[in-house]
Amino acid sequence: MQDQRPAVYVIDDDPSVRDGLDSLLRSVGYDTRGFASPRDFLQHPRSNGPACIVLDVRMPDASGLDFQDELVRSGYLTPIIFLTGHGDVPMSVRAMKAGAVEFLLKPFREQDLLDAIRQALELDRARLRKEAAAVDLHEHFASLTPREREVMALVARGLLNKQIAAEIGLSEITVKVHRGQVMRKMHADSVADLIRMADSLGLAEMVIDGKGSGNASRSR
Repeated sequence: MQDQRPAVYVIDDDPSVRDGLDSLLRSVGYDTRGFASPRDFLQHPRSNGPACIVLDVRMPDASGLDFQDELVRSGYLTPIIFLTGHGDVPMSVRAMKAGAVEFLLKPFREQDLLDAIRQALELDRARLRKEAAAVDLHEHFASLTPREREVMALVARGLLNKQIAAEIGLSEITVKVHRGQVMRKMHADSVADLIRMADSLGLAEMVIDGKGSGNASRSR
């Protein structure tokens, strides 16, 4: 996904602004797509790679700030850069508090916009990397057997092999084998790495049910 050409979505009801930004952004290598309204934007497929939105604050049918709120509520986290010819401090504060990268007043310097877009795309790349890592982590965890998950949860609590063996009624050698399988399947380079993974998965807050089934339940 992150190898895809970065996409910049321009949402502005003024066709001259859309055309001007299209020329500018394509000249520096961005895949740009223009929309006359938020509704038009929502009706078109969007890139799975890094992207950002350049959004006009005031449009005839919608407020850019309200649209930002709508995107945040829906979980669409692509960074936003606001453009406006009629901005004020409360508007900019609202936009930035909701996660906007920049709030630029028209007319703006082209370089200021390009700098903001570069920053927004870096933020989106970081978001995509984090999301991909989370997917990989959960896929690796799903590959563990119930007993291996049980052992991983106990490792996350800081127990040694001997203590884990006593806890779940296995021999220390068997625990060592399970632990090695957990390290391999989770692609963990060290115990500290495995503990960080367990923390991300919430295993550090789990306790074994004591039945030897390999299931775990949330501590209360």
